[in-house]
Amino acid sequence: MNKQQLASKIWASANELRNKIDASEYKDYILGLIFYKFLSDKEVEHLKSEYGATDEEIKELREDFSNPDMASLITNCQNDLGYFIEYKNLFNTWLSDSQFSVATLSEALNNFERLMSPDKKSVFDGIFDSLSAGLRKLGENPSAQTRAVKELIRLIRDIPTSGDEDYDVLGYIYEYLISKFAANAGKKAGEFYTPHEVAMVMSEIVADHHRDREKIEIYDPTSGSGSLLITIGKAVSKHMEGNNHVKYYAQELKENTYNLTRMNLLMHGILAQNIVTRCADTLEDDWPIYDAGSEIGRPLTVDAVVSNPPYSQKWNIKDKEMDPRFTEYGLAPKTKADYAFLLHELHHLKPGGIMTIVLPHGVLFRGKAPRVYGDDGIELPLDQREEGQAEGKIRANLIEKNNIDAIIGLPAGIFFGTGIPTLIMVLRKNRREEGVLFIDASHGFVKDGKQNRLRASDVRRITDTYRQRLTLPGYSREVSRDEIRRNGYNLNIPRYVDSSEPAERFDIYATMFGGIPESEIDSLGRYWEVFPSLRAELFTPEADRPYATLAVSDVPGAIRGNADVEAWRVKFDEAFRTFPELLRQRLIHHPENVREVAETDFITSDILHRAEGIPLVDPYAIYQILTDHWSDIMGDIEIIQTEGFKACNVVETEYKLKEKDGEEIEVPCGLRGRIMPFPLVQRELLPAELAKVESLHRQLADADAELQEIFDGLTAEEQETLLDNEKTKWDSTAITRAFNDIADELDLRGAKAKKKEAFFAHTFDEDTYEWKLQRILQLQDNQARLKKEIKEADKALEDHTVATIEALDMKQINRLLDLKWIQPIVTAIARIPDEILAQMADSVRSLAEKYAVTYTEIETELDSSRATLADLTSQLTGDPNAIQGLTSLFKA
Repeated sequence: MNKQQLASKIWASANELRNKIDASEYKDYILGLIFYKFLSDKEVEHLKSEYGATDEEIKELREDFSNPDMASLITNCQNDLGYFIEYKNLFNTWLSDSQFSVATLSEALNNFERLMSPDKKSVFDGIFDSLSAGLRKLGENPSAQTRAVKELIRLIRDIPTSGDEDYDVLGYIYEYLISKFAANAGKKAGEFYTPHEVAMVMSEIVADHHRDREKIEIYDPTSGSGSLLITIGKAVSKHMEGNNHVKYYAQELKENTYNLTRMNLLMHGILAQNIVTRCADTLEDDWPIYDAGSEIGRPLTVDAVVSNPPYSQKWNIKDKEMDPRFTEYGLAPKTKADYAFLLHELHHLKPGGIMTIVLPHGVLFRGKAPRVYGDDGIELPLDQREEGQAEGKIRANLIEKNNIDAIIGLPAGIFFGTGIPTLIMVLRKNRREEGVLFIDASHGFVKDGKQNRLRASDVRRITDTYRQRLTLPGYSREVSRDEIRRNGYNLNIPRYVDSSEPAERFDIYATMFGGIPESEIDSLGRYWEVFPSLRAELFTPEADRPYATLAVSDVPGAIRGNADVEAWRVKFDEAFRTFPELLRQRLIHHPENVREVAETDFITSDILHRAEGIPLVDPYAIYQILTDHWSDIMGDIEIIQTEGFKACNVVETEYKLKEKDGEEIEVPCGLRGRIMPFPLVQRELLPAELAKVESLHRQLADADAELQEIFDGLTAEEQETLLDNEKTKWDSTAITRAFNDIADELDLRGAKAKKKEAFFAHTFDEDTYEWKLQRILQLQDNQARLKKEIKEADKALEDHTVATIEALDMKQINRLLDLKWIQPIVTAIARIPDEILAQMADSVRSLAEKYAVTYTEIETELDSSRATLADLTSQLTGDPNAIQGLTSLFKA
């Protein structure tokens, strides 16, 4: 079971255990206990690896300062880890403790608090308060609470935590559960979780800015679960040699969410000495500050600030006018704190640093901005300029001080709990550029349940556009400070980037008389630039006017047969000719060398390089194909790196969750290959057996379909005779009775089988009652035979598949991995030219169909129809008034 499967299983079970406990509270229990398991296992691993402790010696762990050796060990744990847990309080000890109760857990949490290192107090102090305080909500009495806690422990015990790789498993599950709780927490979710894809955009921007740094400090003043900080830290770390070169500052107002921050940072392997946190109001009291040395009490600045603060909330502006965070820029209105958060973050940014912040679109245009230009567009003298109001003034100051680097518009509905569109604003203190890069990424997303989600290709397109400061029509543009001034410091994205679809045009002449306007053919210019000879092959120009007609009946065929198109296809095929072999070399031949982040970067760069210079091809569409398959490939590679290629020979029981006596339990539901899918092995190595099984299933489906056809064609009398009382299915007793009646009429004698054989040999007129009954019995007998054969054939195929997988040699393994990992990617990439040409063909056909039927033809046809109806009306007889009315109607 890979990480994702294990996480899904735990979420499914957790969802069942939740009962009446609200998700926002339940997460404190399950995430708190997962964190406690993490700390317990980390201590055991540390003692074994650093001090050579044996399992027996670990069983002796206890709080005994009278014993010098034990006192020294406790001190070492506190110094190294920041805490000490006795053996009796280790998570795994509870699994075999028959006396375990809710009181055991309470005592363990109290002891943890008492035995933590004073130097790591800010990291661990009160971290289990939410779990401890909420235990009484798990049941009406200690006995019920104990049962509930035991269920949680039983659920969590399946998470492996032995070794470095497994700690990543634990961290993955932890983050997975946080995201699932967020998805189910409605509007409250935004308080503690930033969607991973948004965090990736921010992290790539920060990481690229600091790619040459050896050490970095990052800060999130509204840290929530800490997922944004962690994502940023990972992205920055991939450019650094070694580990633990990132220091994290985090501040969060709500205590429960603040605990999530600390847990999540530690769960991702971040050292306690690299974590500085505070539970407080970011806007009320400035932090972080130096707490020692000559600068004690002064604001501490960092290399990167990232945040997703609560949107447009109220805040206390009393006595804030002289706060150094706001004096240079202005004070945000008391009803909307968005710019207060932004200015706080900018205040804590080093001169060479970078910050990214998620904000609602209102910050771009709310509030009156200073009037700097007159109605004639000429800059006003200083004494004639107006003062800005609140947010307008802050915007103007940010532009004039050259702090805003980029504004990235995101799709609506990508944040949990809100459908409002949001943006990422990138700011720096010392900028060389004077323009602001506007990116409208609002149209790049995929639907994922109730939410919209950025795809990997969308994230990459945004970050590449930012990194290269590209100007792309309808997507991005760098705008000068002068232009922004002329727009009154209004930063609304549509003012600078028009991403709207052009309105469809209709040519009046073509609408009346036909023909395709040359101007509309020109609108497909991107195709004519690449295929210069194709336009003349598809369209015949009219001699005396700027219109054309479609010259071919088979548009797709004409496009495919064009010489320029064929040359373009050859260029595409040649660019990706060696790509399959590259994937094989890096993934199949040397999976032990694969490191996911580095491998993703390498293959992505290779794809973008291959697609470069091939017009009409969107390199990000190819990149998306890779990412669509990547997580499955990495899941398999993770298993191979852990177990070796022998994992490809493993067949294991597949399980599903099933409810029994009100409890979700796992039940076996067949077999599966740990890595090799049964259908793939059967298709490639057992084609004859597979074809036999598929043929039997088709025969059964045909019999079912014919029976259904007879069922649907029964007369009312036949339904009364052959169907059940509700007339929803065959009545087997009634069918047998009807057969016996007809057999008696035909004087068929002998055993039932003999009577049936004679009955089947008899010839009846088609569609008669007797014929239908004969066919029903034949088909039902055939169904029974086929089901028996299918059961035997399925079992034989499964047994042969198991034996085949277990006997696979390396040559076969490599071939199957190629078919599973490489071929789906290669096949999808190879289809891209066809998809582009199909889109072009649709566009050409649409142009032709748009004016295929002219208004004049429609009018002529209508006139003809009116004349026909009028003629028919003139032949009618009846009420004279009615006749007169109809005659007037058709003359109108």
